[in-house]
Amino acid sequence: MTRLDALLAGLARERSTGALRLGRNGTIFLHDGRVTYMECAQTPGVERLLTARGRMTEAALRGLQADGGCARLLEEGTLTPGELQFAVLGAVLDAAFFLLPISGTRPKFRPGERHWLGGQWFFDVAGLVRECARRRAHLADIWPSAEVDTLPVRPVPWLPGHGVTLTRVQWEVIVGADHKATPLELAKQLGRSGYAVLLAVRRLAATGLLTPPDPGRAALPAPGRAAPTDAGRAALPAPGRAAPADAGRAALPAPGRAVPPGPGRGAAVGKRARQAEDAEPDEAADGGEAPGAGLPKRARHPYERPPHDPGAVAQPLGPPVTGDPTDLALLMRLKKALEELA
Repeated sequence: MTRLDALLAGLARERSTGALRLGRNGTIFLHDGRVTYMECAQTPGVERLLTARGRMTEAALRGLQADGGCARLLEEGTLTPGELQFAVLGAVLDAAFFLLPISGTRPKFRPGERHWLGGQWFFDVAGLVRECARRRAHLADIWPSAEVDTLPVRPVPWLPGHGVTLTRVQWEVIVGADHKATPLELAKQLGRSGYAVLLAVRRLAATGLLTPPDPGRAALPAPGRAAPTDAGRAALPAPGRAAPADAGRAALPAPGRAVPPGPGRGAAVGKRARQAEDAEPDEAADGGEAPGAGLPKRARHPYERPPHDPGAVAQPLGPPVTGDPTDLALLMRLKKALEELA
């Protein structure tokens, strides 16, 4: 099956004008072989971005769509060209992020069909692909588990420390979270781009401000560690709470407390516990039990980052950002900078 980016590249070579419909997933509009707009069912479109943020009413926007389109919108002065261009850029990059990886659909091209905004701005296919790759790499660098992108956003009822600092988007996510809406559903409710909300959610997960998945779901593995496979293993505790003790098994010790010696083990166990606190023991060279083996270890929270490894090689954030070679290049760099600050 032909990949969507390859299909778009072919339409670009043929200088096609029309709409490439991807079933219920969305639509890609092209003019003379260049992408002018993308609609995605998962992400808020430019209409939602404008109305949810109070820039226009839905009734006024419907009237403009039916009569005059983008030209009349700019003539009335409700929005500046820069504001509209920035909204279009966010909607297109959002849609491309979720539409380009789609497979298993049969796209249908309808020649001559145009979006109501018309051909005001253009995006080259290669630039969209590179930007999507950069965004995925950046999300993985913040928090490597993509499961939080589709789970309901559930903030923790208590702070893991004495205080936290939140960005504006993170605050909106925390306030708008009803423990049922996913990040993309929140994005539509808030009138924010889907990628901006995904960034906020992954940063909340990385700082331990989101609760673990429901007990019926498999717990998210900590970065760099395999998920537990044995069915008899206790679930990971919620942040700040001690894990319940299993039958016949001692409860996990709270962080920072010494392991109490069991009956008959005396000072030897206490000494081994102190050794275990100083360093992670390795297995003995002869295959026997290593010092400190068998001692209970603190359970890592599913949203907790592993200890910093100064010797680890930093992963690149993806390919460089390159947008449309004309007027969109500077705007894409500006949008990236704003997303980093959000």
